[in-house]
Formats: sequence, structure tokens, C-alpha cells
Amino acid sequence: MKIYHAPNTRSVRILWLFEELGLPYELENYKLGDPGMRSPEYLKVHPMGRVPVLQDEEVKIFESGAIIQYVLAKYGDGRFVPDQESADFANYLQWFHYAEGMIMPQINIIVVESILLPEDRRNKVNLERAQKLLTRMLTAVEQGLEGRDYLAGEFSGADIMTGHACVVSARLGADISDKPNVAAYTQRLEARAGLKTAFGT
Repeated sequence: MKIYHAPNTRSVRILWLFEELGLPYELENYKLGDPGMRSPEYLKVHPMGRVPVLQDEEVKIFESGAIIQYVLAKYGDGRFVPDQESADFANYLQWFHYAEGMIMPQINIIVVESILLPEDRRNKVNLERAQKLLTRMLTAVEQGLEGRDYLAGEFSGADIMTGHACVVSARLGADISDKPNVAAYTQRLEARAGLKTAFGT
């Protein structure tokens, strides 16, 4: 399988999953903003010129959550997904989707307003609002982690999705000083060999 990847993007999630599962993969590396990602050839791979993309023979998927669900269903052998009869299954679904629904929209704004845009085009109001909302979104994660190491019992795909978003939040300077569960959780995740490899690739 081939993974189209750029460092410090959502494609880190896909490398992390493959590392955790011990699955072999071929890597097609780009940099964020690479002109090659806007070429006609690459737009046939991803119509928006982004990453990640997974190519598995004739199958091509370009949404990180969908890629993770696909890989776990086809190659996971039951790993990293609670049994549907488990009390953790509903938590798994909630936290699997929480990242993109609630956390990443705020991170996107923060990255644009503090990194990608030149200073004269940045909007301080947008930035401060996103930072405030991000803190609120992480409060729910803090509560969800009460009394547990991972969001859905054992380490799962939900941690690859929302855990990755938490790690990125912390790296962007989100204030988690009043969120000991989130702070410990991000440290726990960053200690995993699979995530270290994914961030270093």
C-alpha cells in the first residue's frame, strides 16, 4: 500500500496506524505547500491537492478518518476497535469522530492565523476565538479521560484520531495546565514508538 504524506499534517495519523499494526507501506513524501501537490498529476490522486491519500491496489481514499476505518476493517484483525457488544464501542465512535468535528476546525484556524498567513493578513479576533474554542473542546476530552488511560478502554483508532488532535493542540501551545488528564494522555501517546516514527517521517 502507498501512503501520500507530508510531515505535520493529518497523514501522520495514517503512518501511526500502519506502525501500530506493523503493516508495510510505501511512502510518497511531500512538504506542506509543495507545488507538486497542485500539479494535474497529483490532482488525479487527491482532487484538493492535499494529504493523506491511501492507495491500496485499485482502492484510493483521501480522508484520514475513512482511511483509518478502512485499514482497521480490512487489515486490523479486530485490533484497535472495541467489540460492538462492548460498553466502550459507543465511546469509540464518539471520540473517533470528535477530532474532525470539534478539535481540528479550531486547529486549522490557529495554524492559518499564526503560521500560514503573513503577519499583515492575520486576524487576531479569529485567532483568539479559535484558541478559546479549542480550550473548550479539550475540556470534553479531559472529562472523557477521567479514570482511564485511553478514550475507549484500550488504545484504539479513536486515540489515533482524537489523540493526534490533542498532541497537535499541545504542540501549538494550547493551555492544558488545568487539564491533567489531557496532559498525561498526550505524554502517553508521544511515548509510543509508532507515533514517534510517524512524526519523524
